Amino acid sequence: MAKESMKARERRRQKLVEKYAEKRAKLKAEGDYVGLSRLPKNSNPIRLHNRCSITGRPKGYIRQFGISRITFREMASKGLIPGVRKASW
Repeated sequence: MAKESMKARERRRQKLVEKYAEKRAKLKAEGDYVGLSRLPKNSNPIRLHNRCSITGRPKGYIRQFGISRITFREMASKGLIPGVRKASW
């Protein structure tokens, strides 16, 4: 599992992105790059990183489910994800 501080950092970044999204879009449309540079660094959506919502793992993230591949496999094996079951052919 990821450190709690890493999870908290991502949540703070997400809040900043949402807070400044409208202002950022307006400045970008106007071509005001000086104004854009004055916004906080973490308000840029590029700085966000997908993390597993359960463990906080940053790698092996499955977007459709919002969890990592390891968590996905465990949950699928236990039958916790509707419509997903192990393939056999």
